[in-house]
Amino acid sequence: MSRTVTLALVDSAGTPLGALPSFGVPEPWWQEVGSIVDGARRRYGVEVSVLRLLTADRAAPPGGCVSYLAEVGAPPRVPLAPVTVDLAPQPRRAPWAQPGGPARSLAWAKRELDRLGRPVTGVNQQRSWNLSAIWRLDGPQGSAWLKQVPAFFRHEAAVLRWLATATPDLAPTLLAADDTGRILLDHIPGDDRYAADQAERAAIAADQHTVQRRAIGDADALVAAGVPDLRGPTLARWIRDRLAGHDTSVVADLLADLDARMDRVRACGLPDTLVHGDLHPGNVRGDGRSRTIIDWGDAFVGHPAFDILELTEGLDEIDTAPLVAAWAARWRAERPDSDPERAVDLLRPVAALRLAAVYAMFLANIEPSEHPYHRDDVPACLERAAGLA
Repeated sequence: MSRTVTLALVDSAGTPLGALPSFGVPEPWWQEVGSIVDGARRRYGVEVSVLRLLTADRAAPPGGCVSYLAEVGAPPRVPLAPVTVDLAPQPRRAPWAQPGGPARSLAWAKRELDRLGRPVTGVNQQRSWNLSAIWRLDGPQGSAWLKQVPAFFRHEAAVLRWLATATPDLAPTLLAADDTGRILLDHIPGDDRYAADQAERAAIAADQHTVQRRAIGDADALVAAGVPDLRGPTLARWIRDRLAGHDTSVVADLLADLDARMDRVRACGLPDTLVHGDLHPGNVRGDGRSRTIIDWGDAFVGHPAFDILELTEGLDEIDTAPLVAAWAARWRAERPDSDPERAVDLLRPVAALRLAAVYAMFLANIEPSEHPYHRDDVPACLERAAGLA
Protein backbone atom coordinates (compact mmCIF):
# COMPACT_ATOMS: atom_id res chain seq x y z
CA MET A 1 0.00 0.00 0.00
CA SER A 2 1.21 3.52 -0.79
CA ARG A 3 -0.09 7.08 -1.05
CA THR A 4 -0.68 9.52 -3.86
CA VAL A 5 0.21 12.97 -2.59
CA THR A 6 -0.79 16.47 -3.67
CA LEU A 7 0.95 19.47 -2.11
CA ALA A 8 -0.82 22.82 -1.98
CA LEU A 9 1.95 25.37 -1.52
CA VAL A 10 2.07 28.59 0.47
CA ASP A 11 4.96 30.93 1.14
CA SER A 12 6.23 31.83 4.60
CA ALA A 13 3.58 34.55 4.91
CA GLY A 14 0.80 32.06 4.15
CA THR A 15 0.11 33.34 0.64
CA PRO A 16 -1.28 30.53 -1.56
CA LEU A 17 0.84 29.71 -4.60
CA GLY A 18 -0.82 26.69 -6.21
CA ALA A 19 -0.38 22.92 -6.18
CA LEU A 20 2.43 20.71 -7.39
CA PRO A 21 1.53 17.80 -9.66
CA SER A 22 0.54 14.74 -7.64
CA PHE A 23 3.11 12.02 -7.03
CA GLY A 24 3.37 8.71 -5.23
CA VAL A 25 5.22 7.90 -2.01
CA PRO A 26 5.83 4.41 -0.62
CA GLU A 27 4.66 4.80 3.00
CA PRO A 28 0.88 4.62 3.43
CA TRP A 29 0.79 6.35 6.83
CA TRP A 30 -0.42 9.90 6.41
CA GLN A 31 1.71 11.43 9.18
CA GLU A 32 4.99 10.21 7.68
CA VAL A 33 6.30 13.05 5.51
CA GLY A 34 9.98 12.26 4.93
CA SER A 35 9.31 10.67 1.55
CA ILE A 36 7.01 13.57 0.62
CA VAL A 37 9.76 16.10 1.25
CA ASP A 38 12.25 13.93 -0.64
CA GLY A 39 9.83 13.39 -3.54
CA ALA A 40 9.17 17.12 -3.98
CA ARG A 41 12.91 17.76 -3.98
CA ARG A 42 13.80 15.02 -6.46
CA ARG A 43 10.89 15.50 -8.83
CA TYR A 44 10.48 19.25 -8.84
CA GLY A 45 13.56 20.75 -7.18
CA VAL A 46 11.35 22.22 -4.43
CA GLU A 47 12.24 22.32 -0.73
CA VAL A 48 9.03 22.02 1.26
CA SER A 49 7.96 21.85 4.88
CA VAL A 50 4.78 19.81 5.20
CA LEU A 51 2.40 21.66 7.51
CA ARG A 52 -0.85 19.72 7.81
CA LEU A 53 -3.41 17.40 6.27
CA LEU A 54 -5.98 19.00 3.97
CA THR A 55 -8.07 16.25 2.39
CA ALA A 56 -8.14 12.52 1.75
CA ASP A 57 -10.24 10.27 -0.45
CA ARG A 58 -10.92 7.84 2.38
CA ALA A 59 -12.29 8.23 5.87
CA ALA A 60 -9.13 7.17 7.70
CA PRO A 61 -5.52 6.21 7.08
CA PRO A 62 -3.60 4.47 5.64
CA GLY A 63 -3.09 4.98 1.91
CA GLY A 64 -5.21 6.65 -0.72
CA CYS A 65 -5.02 10.07 -2.33
CA VAL A 66 -4.04 12.63 0.28
CA SER A 67 -3.43 16.38 0.03
CA TYR A 68 -1.34 18.48 2.37
CA LEU A 69 -0.52 22.12 2.90
CA ALA A 70 3.21 22.71 2.50
CA GLU A 71 5.39 25.78 2.87
CA VAL A 72 8.17 26.90 0.52
CA GLY A 73 10.72 29.64 0.99
CA ALA A 74 10.21 31.03 -2.52
CA PRO A 75 7.84 30.33 -5.43
CA PRO A 76 9.04 27.21 -7.27
CA ARG A 77 10.09 27.29 -10.90
CA VAL A 78 7.75 24.48 -11.93
CA PRO A 79 4.20 25.25 -13.10
CA LEU A 80 1.61 25.06 -10.34
CA ALA A 81 -2.07 24.19 -10.68
CA PRO A 82 -4.75 26.45 -9.23
CA VAL A 83 -6.02 25.13 -5.94
CA THR A 84 -8.58 26.28 -3.39
CA VAL A 85 -7.45 25.92 0.22
CA ASP A 86 -9.16 27.09 3.38
CA LEU A 87 -6.46 29.17 5.09
CA ALA A 88 -8.70 30.67 7.76
CA PRO A 89 -7.20 30.66 11.28
CA GLN A 90 -8.18 27.70 13.43
CA PRO A 91 -7.86 27.96 17.22
CA ARG A 92 -6.79 24.33 17.63
CA ARG A 93 -4.16 24.42 14.89
CA ALA A 94 -0.74 23.23 16.03
CA PRO A 95 2.10 25.79 15.92
CA TRP A 96 4.10 23.67 13.46
CA ALA A 97 1.07 23.42 11.13
CA GLN A 98 1.15 27.16 10.42
CA PRO A 99 3.35 28.99 7.90
CA GLY A 100 6.55 30.02 9.62
CA GLY A 101 6.04 27.47 12.40
CA PRO A 102 8.63 24.92 11.26
CA ALA A 103 11.21 27.65 10.66
CA ARG A 104 10.75 29.02 14.18
CA SER A 105 11.11 25.58 15.75
CA LEU A 106 14.17 24.72 13.67
CA ALA A 107 15.79 28.05 14.55
CA TRP A 108 15.30 27.26 18.24
CA ALA A 109 16.79 23.78 17.81
CA LYS A 110 19.79 25.07 15.89
CA ARG A 111 20.51 27.67 18.58
CA GLU A 112 20.37 25.00 21.26
CA LEU A 113 22.66 22.68 19.33
CA ASP A 114 25.08 25.53 18.61
CA ARG A 115 25.16 26.20 22.36
CA LEU A 116 26.10 22.56 22.89
CA GLY A 117 28.87 22.72 20.28
CA ARG A 118 26.89 20.66 17.77
CA PRO A 119 26.33 22.76 14.63
CA VAL A 120 23.65 21.58 12.21
CA THR A 121 24.54 20.90 8.58
CA GLY A 122 21.42 19.04 7.45
CA VAL A 123 17.72 18.96 8.32
CA ASN A 124 15.18 16.28 7.38
CA GLN A 125 11.50 16.55 8.25
CA GLN A 126 10.12 13.15 9.24
CA ARG A 127 6.58 13.59 10.59
CA SER A 128 3.83 16.19 10.78
CA TRP A 129 0.39 15.61 12.25
CA ASN A 130 -1.77 16.65 15.17
CA LEU A 131 0.25 14.73 17.79
CA SER A 132 3.78 15.77 16.84
CA ALA A 133 6.19 17.25 14.36
CA ILE A 134 9.59 15.57 14.09
CA TRP A 135 12.80 16.56 12.33
CA ARG A 136 16.22 14.91 12.19
CA LEU A 137 19.12 17.37 12.50
CA ASP A 138 22.52 16.12 11.34
CA GLY A 139 25.96 17.54 11.96
CA PRO A 140 29.65 16.66 12.39
CA GLN A 141 29.05 15.74 16.06
CA GLY A 142 26.19 13.40 15.22
CA SER A 143 22.44 13.58 14.84
CA ALA A 144 19.71 14.95 17.09
CA TRP A 145 15.94 14.92 16.86
CA LEU A 146 13.59 17.86 17.27
CA LYS A 147 10.13 16.89 18.44
CA GLN A 148 7.30 19.33 19.02
CA VAL A 149 4.06 18.22 20.67
CA PRO A 150 0.70 19.74 21.65
CA ALA A 151 -0.14 20.97 25.13
CA PHE A 152 -1.57 17.64 26.30
CA PHE A 153 1.84 15.97 25.72
CA ARG A 154 4.09 18.72 27.08
CA HIS A 155 4.81 16.81 30.28
CA GLU A 156 7.09 14.53 28.23
CA ALA A 157 10.02 16.83 29.00
CA ALA A 158 9.38 16.51 32.74
CA VAL A 159 9.30 12.71 32.44
CA LEU A 160 12.56 12.70 30.48
CA ARG A 161 14.26 14.88 33.10
CA TRP A 162 13.19 12.45 35.81
CA LEU A 163 14.31 9.43 33.77
CA ALA A 164 17.72 11.04 33.22
CA THR A 165 18.43 10.77 36.93
CA ALA A 166 16.41 7.64 37.77
CA THR A 167 17.09 5.21 34.90
CA PRO A 168 19.36 6.97 32.37
CA ASP A 169 20.29 3.79 30.51
CA LEU A 170 16.66 3.19 29.53
CA ALA A 171 15.68 6.70 28.46
CA PRO A 172 16.38 9.09 25.57
CA THR A 173 18.93 11.81 26.29
CA LEU A 174 17.16 15.16 26.57
CA LEU A 175 19.40 17.89 25.15
CA ALA A 176 17.00 20.83 25.53
CA ALA A 177 13.34 21.70 26.03
CA ASP A 178 11.21 24.82 26.13
CA ASP A 179 7.71 25.65 27.36
CA THR A 180 6.01 25.37 23.94
CA GLY A 181 6.27 21.59 23.57
CA ARG A 182 9.65 21.51 21.85
CA ILE A 183 12.17 18.90 22.95
CA LEU A 184 15.58 18.14 21.49
CA LEU A 185 16.80 14.55 21.82
CA ASP A 186 20.10 12.87 21.11
CA HIS A 187 20.10 10.20 18.42
CA ILE A 188 19.53 6.61 19.56
CA PRO A 189 21.26 3.87 17.51
CA GLY A 190 19.21 1.00 16.17
CA ASP A 191 15.63 0.83 15.01
CA ASP A 192 12.10 0.85 16.40
CA ARG A 193 11.30 -2.63 17.65
CA TYR A 194 7.88 -3.17 16.09
CA ALA A 195 8.80 -6.76 15.23
CA ALA A 196 9.98 -7.67 18.74
CA ASP A 197 9.65 -11.38 19.53
CA GLN A 198 8.58 -12.88 22.85
CA ALA A 199 12.04 -12.71 24.38
CA GLU A 200 12.40 -9.04 23.51
CA ARG A 201 8.94 -8.20 24.80
CA ALA A 202 9.87 -9.93 28.05
CA ALA A 203 13.02 -7.80 28.26
CA ILE A 204 11.00 -4.63 27.60
CA ALA A 205 8.61 -5.56 30.41
CA ALA A 206 11.56 -6.09 32.77
CA ASP A 207 13.04 -2.73 31.74
CA GLN A 208 9.77 -0.95 32.44
CA HIS A 209 9.51 -2.67 35.82
CA THR A 210 12.87 -1.11 36.70
CA VAL A 211 11.45 2.31 35.80
CA GLN A 212 8.23 1.75 37.71
CA ARG A 213 9.90 0.41 40.83
CA ARG A 214 12.14 3.48 40.93
CA ALA A 215 9.18 5.84 40.39
CA ILE A 216 7.01 4.62 43.27
CA GLY A 217 8.49 7.04 45.76
CA ASP A 218 8.52 9.89 43.25
CA ALA A 219 4.87 9.70 42.17
CA ASP A 220 3.86 12.93 43.91
CA ALA A 221 6.92 14.74 42.58
CA LEU A 222 6.12 13.64 39.03
CA VAL A 223 2.55 14.93 39.39
CA ALA A 224 3.90 18.22 40.76
CA ALA A 225 6.14 18.45 37.67
CA GLY A 226 3.09 18.23 35.40
CA VAL A 227 2.66 14.51 34.74
CA PRO A 228 -1.09 13.70 34.67
CA ASP A 229 -2.44 12.19 37.88
CA LEU A 230 -4.67 9.24 36.95
CA ARG A 231 -4.62 7.37 40.22
CA GLY A 232 -7.69 5.39 41.25
CA PRO A 233 -10.88 7.50 41.39
CA THR A 234 -9.16 10.33 39.51
CA LEU A 235 -8.85 8.05 36.49
CA ALA A 236 -12.57 7.24 36.62
CA ARG A 237 -13.48 10.95 36.63
CA TRP A 238 -10.96 11.68 33.88
CA ILE A 239 -12.44 8.97 31.64
CA ARG A 240 -16.02 10.17 32.16
CA ASP A 241 -15.11 13.80 31.53
CA ARG A 242 -13.40 13.07 28.24
CA LEU A 243 -16.05 10.71 26.96
CA ALA A 244 -18.84 13.22 27.65
CA GLY A 245 -20.52 13.97 24.35
CA HIS A 246 -19.65 10.58 22.84
CA ASP A 247 -22.06 7.68 22.57
CA THR A 248 -21.01 5.47 25.47
CA SER A 249 -24.14 3.31 25.61
CA VAL A 250 -22.14 0.19 24.79
CA VAL A 251 -20.09 0.67 27.99
CA ALA A 252 -22.84 2.07 30.20
CA ASP A 253 -22.55 -0.74 32.75
CA LEU A 254 -18.74 -0.53 32.82
CA LEU A 255 -18.86 3.23 33.41
CA ALA A 256 -21.49 2.85 36.13
CA ASP A 257 -19.29 0.35 37.97
CA LEU A 258 -15.99 2.11 37.28
CA ASP A 259 -15.45 3.65 40.73
CA ALA A 260 -16.21 0.35 42.46
CA ARG A 261 -13.95 -1.48 40.02
CA MET A 262 -11.08 0.91 40.75
CA ASP A 263 -11.64 0.28 44.47
CA ARG A 264 -11.26 -3.44 43.78
CA VAL A 265 -8.08 -2.71 41.81
CA ARG A 266 -6.64 -0.74 44.72
CA ALA A 267 -7.41 -3.67 47.05
CA CYS A 268 -5.04 -5.79 44.93
CA GLY A 269 -2.21 -4.00 46.70
CA LEU A 270 -0.01 -2.65 43.90
CA PRO A 271 1.45 0.87 44.21
CA ASP A 272 0.82 3.75 41.85
CA THR A 273 3.82 4.70 39.78
CA LEU A 274 4.93 6.12 36.44
CA VAL A 275 3.06 4.54 33.52
CA HIS A 276 4.39 4.91 29.99
CA GLY A 277 0.87 4.85 28.58
CA ASP A 278 1.73 3.50 25.11
CA LEU A 279 4.25 0.71 25.74
CA HIS A 280 4.12 -1.21 22.48
CA PRO A 281 7.41 -2.47 20.96
CA GLY A 282 7.43 0.32 18.37
CA ASN A 283 8.04 2.75 21.23
CA VAL A 284 11.27 0.96 22.08
CA ARG A 285 14.43 1.54 20.11
CA GLY A 286 17.29 -0.92 20.11
CA ASP A 287 20.36 -2.17 18.29
CA GLY A 288 20.65 -5.72 19.65
CA ARG A 289 22.81 -4.59 22.56
CA SER A 290 20.66 -2.06 24.36
CA ARG A 291 17.06 -0.81 24.50
CA THR A 292 15.67 2.67 24.99
CA ILE A 293 12.02 3.35 25.78
CA ILE A 294 10.89 6.37 23.77
CA ASP A 295 7.79 8.54 23.25
CA TRP A 296 6.74 9.33 26.82
CA GLY A 297 4.04 11.85 25.89
CA ASP A 298 1.25 9.49 26.96
CA ALA A 299 2.82 8.98 30.40
CA PHE A 300 0.83 9.39 33.59
CA VAL A 301 0.96 8.43 37.24
CA GLY A 302 -1.31 5.49 37.88
CA HIS A 303 -1.51 1.72 38.05
CA PRO A 304 1.48 -0.24 36.67
CA ALA A 305 -0.71 -2.90 35.03
CA PHE A 306 -1.64 -0.57 32.18
CA ASP A 307 1.80 -1.01 30.62
CA ILE A 308 1.83 -4.82 30.61
CA LEU A 309 -1.68 -4.73 29.14
CA GLU A 310 -0.46 -2.50 26.29
CA LEU A 311 2.69 -4.57 25.74
CA THR A 312 0.61 -7.73 25.31
CA GLU A 313 -2.16 -6.12 23.25
CA GLY A 314 -2.84 -8.13 20.11
CA LEU A 315 -1.04 -11.27 21.31
CA ASP A 316 -2.85 -14.57 21.71
CA GLU A 317 -3.27 -16.14 25.13
CA ILE A 318 -0.32 -18.51 24.66
CA ASP A 319 2.06 -15.57 24.19
CA THR A 320 0.35 -13.27 26.68
CA ALA A 321 0.27 -15.63 29.66
CA PRO A 322 4.04 -15.95 30.28
CA LEU A 323 4.58 -12.19 29.93
CA VAL A 324 1.84 -11.42 32.45
CA ALA A 325 3.06 -14.20 34.76
CA ALA A 326 6.61 -12.80 34.78
CA TRP A 327 5.26 -9.28 35.34
CA ALA A 328 3.13 -10.51 38.24
CA ALA A 329 6.04 -12.41 39.78
CA ARG A 330 8.18 -9.26 39.80
CA TRP A 331 5.47 -7.28 41.54
CA ARG A 332 4.71 -10.05 44.01
CA ALA A 333 8.39 -10.09 44.95
CA GLU A 334 8.08 -6.36 45.67
CA ARG A 335 4.68 -6.62 47.39
CA PRO A 336 4.21 -10.19 48.74
CA ASP A 337 0.62 -9.55 49.85
CA SER A 338 -0.48 -8.20 46.46
CA ASP A 339 -2.60 -9.88 43.78
CA PRO A 340 -1.16 -8.66 40.46
CA GLU A 341 -3.07 -11.12 38.29
CA ARG A 342 -6.42 -9.94 39.63
CA ALA A 343 -5.40 -6.34 39.02
CA VAL A 344 -4.66 -7.18 35.38
CA ASP A 345 -8.01 -8.92 34.96
CA LEU A 346 -9.91 -6.00 36.51
CA LEU A 347 -8.08 -3.39 34.45
CA ARG A 348 -8.25 -5.14 31.08
CA PRO A 349 -11.54 -3.45 30.03
CA VAL A 350 -10.48 -0.22 31.77
CA ALA A 351 -7.37 -0.08 29.58
CA ALA A 352 -9.52 -0.05 26.46
CA LEU A 353 -11.86 2.49 28.06
CA ARG A 354 -8.90 4.73 28.92
CA LEU A 355 -7.72 4.58 25.31
CA ALA A 356 -11.18 5.65 24.13
CA ALA A 357 -10.90 8.64 26.48
CA VAL A 358 -7.40 9.42 25.16
CA TYR A 359 -8.65 9.49 21.58
CA ALA A 360 -11.61 11.62 22.66
CA MET A 361 -9.12 14.03 24.22
CA PHE A 362 -7.22 14.19 20.93
CA LEU A 363 -10.39 14.98 18.99
CA ALA A 364 -11.35 17.73 21.43
CA ASN A 365 -7.98 19.44 21.07
CA ILE A 366 -7.05 19.20 17.40
CA GLU A 367 -8.38 21.03 14.39
CA PRO A 368 -11.28 19.38 12.51
CA SER A 369 -9.31 18.67 9.32
CA GLU A 370 -7.10 16.32 11.36
CA HIS A 371 -10.03 14.35 12.85
CA PRO A 372 -9.79 11.51 10.29
CA TYR A 373 -6.66 10.31 12.08
CA HIS A 374 -8.64 9.46 15.25
CA ARG A 375 -12.38 9.63 14.52
CA ASP A 376 -12.88 5.85 14.36
CA ASP A 377 -10.71 5.11 17.39
CA VAL A 378 -13.19 6.19 20.07
CA PRO A 379 -16.03 3.83 19.05
CA ALA A 380 -13.56 1.02 18.31
CA CYS A 381 -12.04 1.26 21.80
CA LEU A 382 -15.47 1.47 23.42
CA GLU A 383 -16.54 -1.69 21.62
CA ARG A 384 -13.38 -3.43 22.76
CA ALA A 385 -13.91 -2.30 26.36
CA ALA A 386 -17.47 -3.63 26.27
CA GLY A 387 -16.26 -6.96 24.95
CA LEU A 388 -13.68 -7.28 27.72
CA ALA A 389 -15.94 -6.22 30.59
